[in-house]
Amino acid sequence: MGQFKPLCLRAQRNLIMSVLRRHPGIFLLFLLFSLLCSSPSPARAAEATLSDIIVTNTQEDLLVFFDIQGCFTREMEEAILNGIPTTFTIIIRLYKTRTLWFDGSISSLKLEHTVKYDSLKNEFRVTRSEDDNNELVFKDFETAKKSMAEISNIKVVPLEQLQRKSQYQLRVKAELEKVRLPLYLHYVLFFVTLWDFETDWYTVDFTY
Repeated sequence: MGQFKPLCLRAQRNLIMSVLRRHPGIFLLFLLFSLLCSSPSPARAAEATLSDIIVTNTQEDLLVFFDIQGCFTREMEEAILNGIPTTFTIIIRLYKTRTLWFDGSISSLKLEHTVKYDSLKNEFRVTRSEDDNNELVFKDFETAKKSMAEISNIKVVPLEQLQRKSQYQLRVKAELEKVRLPLYLHYVLFFVTLWDFETDWYTVDFTY
């Protein structure tokens, strides 16, 4: 029996789109299978990190800014370009640090950034929960990815909830939300590890 050789990524996409036009119901399963064949190992998950973390404030609120780096693998980009909605989950938590007791939780936020590609219009549509899920439309993939990876001007907590001269710790992380599959495809959920990512927790200690 001859050795199986995976299709190149361009050939995969052409074949997938051909199948989609004829049998849209099996599109997602075929895409996941082709991505599995094109990747040597699920261990190739993105080594995502957070960078440029800034904690600042206005006269009324504590704010945080940071970027997600290394979050887009080739497999994830292929999935997006073939129409799979992709969501990043960003978690932000603020604690009051205590020397002799557990840290006290002050605030906990969960943000979601979602991108979906419209192949008919050749547009990338990005929604961000902190912007009331208003849809941003981009023609350029790089600009859409930048919008997905930027966390900017997020209100963590009103300053009136903080105590002067007290110690606080901000903890942030980001992860890829599991792809939502139709019920009849739940048994292939393990395929999505091909493009999973989850950053470590990053902390910023400060005195208000």
